[in-house]
Amino acid sequence: MSAKSQHTNILLAIVGFAAVVIIVALIGHLALQRAPEEIQGEMEVEEYRVSGKVPGRILALMAKEGDFVHAGDTLAIIEAPEVSAKMVQAQNAAEAAAAMAQMAHNGARKEQIQAAAQLLEQAKAGLDIAEKSYNRMKKLHDEQVISAQKFDEAEAMYKSAQAQVKTAQSNYQMALNGARQEERRAASAAAGQARGAVQEVQGYMRETVQTAQMTGEVTDVYPKVGELVGTGTPIMSIAMMEDQWATFHIREDQLKGLKVGQEITVKIPALDTEAKMKITSMKDKGSFAVWKSTKASGQYDQKTFEVKARPSQAIEGIRPGMSVILKK
Repeated sequence: MSAKSQHTNILLAIVGFAAVVIIVALIGHLALQRAPEEIQGEMEVEEYRVSGKVPGRILALMAKEGDFVHAGDTLAIIEAPEVSAKMVQAQNAAEAAAAMAQMAHNGARKEQIQAAAQLLEQAKAGLDIAEKSYNRMKKLHDEQVISAQKFDEAEAMYKSAQAQVKTAQSNYQMALNGARQEERRAASAAAGQARGAVQEVQGYMRETVQTAQMTGEVTDVYPKVGELVGTGTPIMSIAMMEDQWATFHIREDQLKGLKVGQEITVKIPALDTEAKMKITSMKDKGSFAVWKSTKASGQYDQKTFEVKARPSQAIEGIRPGMSVILKK
């Protein structure tokens, strides 16, 4: 092989080696080049559950999943015959207590007052006779015409007649005055308690018709018509579609540049659009949350934070559960 051929081969080998080095360097650069971080979150919505205070059987469901309801719309009707029976009992008890209070307020009846007056007159007549008899016996006793025994009997009858007049007078006055003030207050309090019981049962009666408390969309209907539900058993879930937010779970090494009140740009793949959102809260998920251990490399454990952001303005077509991409 000539010297020229050797020189050419060496030159080709050097060029080939250099090309390999350049290619490897380019591949390493492209591999090590860091792509933009994408953090995925999810849209959530505020919900409330419809439930009743009384147990009963579902008589009718007036809304189904997907229906949009307004505050005050009837959602479900519960059949509760026990509540109806308690209403009858409470009303009867209230009427009886009211009658007792009225009677205490009105006092004795006219016939009772007349009877007491007649007994008083009868007692006075008896006292008049007893007094006359006593005076005669006393005179005869002073003249020693009758024995002391006869006089004592006349005196006892006279004192007894006086006591009967006092008793009849008290009974007559009591009939005129009616019930005592304490008895009137007690009767009025009993009537008020009975009215309160009626109002309580009326409240339970209203609970047999469940209505929407706020405007929203029915997301779940739990029981079926004819099924029994207990006190506080959920009947429906209502999502307030106007109150939505995005939730992201972000490692603390990715939190740089994010703070509460900051406006961020997110992508919503389902709608193929971007939107502005404002971060409203950031909090540590706690020791139970997913975290990345880096102590082996001499660094620190990286915890996960929950970051919430609300749309700066309404996003048409946004639904709970849709993915939201935050680019950093």
